[in-house]
Amino acid sequence: MKISAVGVTWYRRDDYSQLLAIFEDAKELPATYDQWLASAEHARKDFEGAGAFVVRAIIDPDTFPEWCLANGHKINAKARIEFATQALLRQWGGRN
Repeated sequence: MKISAVGVTWYRRDDYSQLLAIFEDAKELPATYDQWLASAEHARKDFEGAGAFVVRAIIDPDTFPEWCLANGHKINAKARIEFATQALLRQWGGRN
């Protein structure tokens, strides 16, 4: 049996407005945390329903800009995807 996993970015309620203020593509995200959470939970359930293990990569507004700079990214969706991928790799490493 093949096990699959996916890294997804995750936000804390108290950080959401600060994150929207720093994301270059904030207009592409839901305006409220509750809207975002409903969408994120739906996606998580879809992944899990397909048999994937979901790794939540929590983005901290105080450290994410530094991470982006250190890794050569703008503060946008591409960086968030890479951040989640790295979190997945840290957790799952060489698992098959």
